[in-house]
Amino acid sequence: MTVQDWRNKGSFVKVNQHSVFVIDTKKKSTKETLVILHGYPTSTFDYYKVLAELSNQYRVVLHDHIGFGFSDKSIDYSYTLIDQATIALQLWKQLGLKKVTLLAHDYGTSVATEILARHNNKEIDLQIHKLILCNGSMHIELSQLRMIQKLLKGRFGRHVAKLTNYFIFSKNLRNVYFDKTKVKTEELQQMWQQIEYNNGKKVIHLVSDYINQRYTYWDRWIGALKETQIPTKIIWAKEDPVAVKAIAELLATEIKNNELLWIEKCGHFPMLEKPKEWTELVLKD
Repeated sequence: MTVQDWRNKGSFVKVNQHSVFVIDTKKKSTKETLVILHGYPTSTFDYYKVLAELSNQYRVVLHDHIGFGFSDKSIDYSYTLIDQATIALQLWKQLGLKKVTLLAHDYGTSVATEILARHNNKEIDLQIHKLILCNGSMHIELSQLRMIQKLLKGRFGRHVAKLTNYFIFSKNLRNVYFDKTKVKTEELQQMWQQIEYNNGKKVIHLVSDYINQRYTYWDRWIGALKETQIPTKIIWAKEDPVAVKAIAELLATEIKNNELLWIEKCGHFPMLEKPKEWTELVLKD
């Protein structure tokens, strides 16, 4: 799967004056819709191995957050998780979605918790039938951040972003896999191309501020998880060195109606490292 192949699967939708890259499988034979919020610092491309299988059961809608993949990467944008949630909700409204299963991974889990907070407060019309959370550092105090993440989110992040290159990116991505043989050089190259797309390096440090926001809005977002009544599946790769298993274990004590499902011997990107096992758990009733 090349960058161009992936781009050809989707289209661009104008949302609040921003160009957002969207893939919508629009299968008429499926009754339910699955919306996906991807992680950092990658894109919807994380799901290229599993999209076909997911589409057998769902209409799948996934988009690149602002600042990621093929979506807009303006130097003047705020890149707050709150704004990313607004963009997602507006996109889904424009697509006519009324009832969805919401799946989120990594960065996307914090976008999801902001959406949950609004859902709990009855501020949105969207019905969320099920929630699926995968390897995200919502409990940021337990997260084992990579050094590059710490540097990018800091006061000198803009300078660090300028020095970031494919070698640094590929080394860090390989290190969050459990089985290093599962990550292909071609795959990493495709991911890096999407980061660089449309001068993306210029906004990496701005996007990386999401880590600070997780501390700022901790009470609101963890509170939303504790309050939600939505049936929730917590699908967690057990050997994730960043979003460690302790986060999943804690979430399982806080979310009222949840099921915790482990993927053994797998790192931070289970949809890439163990796509078959991950997909089976997502689709499991």
